[in-house]
Amino acid sequence: MTRRVVVTGMGCITPAGATVERFAEAVFTGRSGIAEHAFADLPEGRTSGLKFTRTAQVRGFVPDDHLTPTQVMGTERSSQFALVAAAQAMAQARWAYPGGRIAVVLGCSTGGRTWEEPETAKLYLSNARVHPLTVVRSMASSGTSQVAMAHRITGPAFNLSTACASGTHAIGMAFHMVRSGLVDAAITGGHEAPLTWGFLRAWDSMRVVSPTQCRPFAKDRDGMTLGEGAAMLCLEERESALARGATVLGEIAGFGMSSDASHITQPDPAGAASAMQAALADAGISPEEIGYVNAHGTGTIANDAVEAEALRCIFGERGVAVSATKAVTGHSIGATGALEAVATILALHQGRAPFTAGLVEPDEALGLDLVLREPRLLVQQYALSNSLAFGGLNAILCFRR
Repeated sequence: MTRRVVVTGMGCITPAGATVERFAEAVFTGRSGIAEHAFADLPEGRTSGLKFTRTAQVRGFVPDDHLTPTQVMGTERSSQFALVAAAQAMAQARWAYPGGRIAVVLGCSTGGRTWEEPETAKLYLSNARVHPLTVVRSMASSGTSQVAMAHRITGPAFNLSTACASGTHAIGMAFHMVRSGLVDAAITGGHEAPLTWGFLRAWDSMRVVSPTQCRPFAKDRDGMTLGEGAAMLCLEERESALARGATVLGEIAGFGMSSDASHITQPDPAGAASAMQAALADAGISPEEIGYVNAHGTGTIANDAVEAEALRCIFGERGVAVSATKAVTGHSIGATGALEAVATILALHQGRAPFTAGLVEPDEALGLDLVLREPRLLVQQYALSNSLAFGGLNAILCFRR
């Protein structure tokens, strides 16, 4: 028997707002969290060596305002984001399931860079002693363990690292675990805090970061904008949720995955199209039933063109309403798919598709039906959320109102 899986809790901490309510306001008004660098821990004067000066940073975050002293001691910024977003989602869901029947499935790609990088610098530059908690603060699965401990969840718990698709893969895996009956519920999503000096310089070297600001699908787009944050969803079986009087925020109807198997950085439209088709097949619906696609939309020349070709392959001349919320959040790597999942659920829940913030002159050559300047009425019951990661790792979620 296939069970239906619904979302009964959501939480997030983003550059555009530290709650779902604030995030929703930013998404639907186009208020971007992208701004000039403001990093107190970067080496003095070093940002002048970068070709870009803008990132999407969570500002004003004070761990002591949200976490216990023990949690603060054992974590770094990425895991702290995970704990805060998970607590928000759990508070909204108000679960009563036994901890052994709940899974924790999170996506984190880069791990605890904000702690590991300065500790490594101490070692290499002065052979200084590395802090004894460096390993547990830096491992990519630290957030998963911290969330499980915070809520006494003793069921399956693991982290996925698939670059920019990590959060989406995590949600998809959690969805299948609940749908199959392996667990009764799951806390799932993604978290990332990668904005360190080494990370920024590494991406700068790739020449895919915008020297201005991320403008997905724009005629003059010139690259991505790096970001950070976290988003979490509480998933459970629909009948159980309704029986206990839970508020259903949305439903996951299907999940699709694929691998381009062609190039480590250059995406292939066939791979993205295959994953979208798999998500539709898993949901048991046709492309005509999709009313909105939250695109991966990084703002790079190659990614936007390839994703547009894949979308045309699936939706043909009819097209579908498309927008990209990275113009609001930046690209938070492992967390980005989870943030976009929340945005897609909000779109269906509110019956309006968000527009791409700051998009003035779209690239007509892409042939997309882009949502511009203001939200668009969304009457259809289904939407897709796309994640297309480096390495050709594609993950697509299909949501139902």
